[in-house]
Amino acid sequence: MNSTPFSSFIHGINSMPLFVLDKNIPLSKYVSIDLSEQNLSLHTFDVSSSQAWAVFINDYCHQKRTEVAYGGYNEKRNIYKRSTYFNQQNADTERNIHLGLDLWIAAGSAVLSPLEGVIHSFANNANYGDYGPTLILEHQINDVVFYTLYGHLSLDSLTDKKVGAAVKQGEQIATLGAAEVNGDYAPHLHFQIIRDLEGFEGDYPGVCNKKNLDHFLQNCPDPNLLLKLY
Repeated sequence: MNSTPFSSFIHGINSMPLFVLDKNIPLSKYVSIDLSEQNLSLHTFDVSSSQAWAVFINDYCHQKRTEVAYGGYNEKRNIYKRSTYFNQQNADTERNIHLGLDLWIAAGSAVLSPLEGVIHSFANNANYGDYGPTLILEHQINDVVFYTLYGHLSLDSLTDKKVGAAVKQGEQIATLGAAEVNGDYAPHLHFQIIRDLEGFEGDYPGVCNKKNLDHFLQNCPDPNLLLKLY
C-alpha cells in the first residue's frame, strides 16, 4: 500500500467527524488558527513564553466565540527556534514543519480515542519543547495496522497505563497537561496519524525538516482525513 491509498483508506474509515476531545463541544465551536511563520500577529508577543502563547490562543478563541482552535498540519513554524532540540542552527536540518494537528484547549480537558485500538506505548518525552507525556495507540482495520499519537498530556495520563490494553472508540484515554509538564507550551493536544512507527516507542517525530518532508508526509497523512473538522 503506497501513500495515496493509505490516505484514501484513512479518509474512508468514517463518513462523519470523529472526536479526540469532548464530543459535547459542537464543531461550530471549533475555529482554525494559523501559526505559520507568515502570520504577522505572532510577532506581537514573546513566542518563547508559554504564558504569552496561552494569552494569544485564549484571546483568539474569545474573539471568535469558540472553544477550540485547531490546525497546523504541514505548517512551517518559527516557535521551534526557541529550543536547540530542533537544531535551528542548520537550515537544512532544522525541524520546523509540523506533522500533526494541534487542538488548543484548556489543560485538564479530556482526550478521547477516535477509534477502537490497543495501547502500543507511552513515555514522558521531557526535552524542552518536546511532547511531554505521550501516548500511542495501535489500530487495525481491515488488516491495515496504523497508529495514532497523543502528545502534551498530563503526567497522570500515563499512570496505570499498560501496553496492550484495549481501548474503545470514544473512551477517555488522557487529559491535557499544563505548560509545566507538556514541553512548555500553551495547553493543547498534538494528534498525529502514523503508518509506520519505524521502531519508535512512546515517541515519534511530530516536527520535521524540509529535507525529509516528503517521507514524513507519506508516513503521517493529514489527521483531518479522519477527524473531518473541515
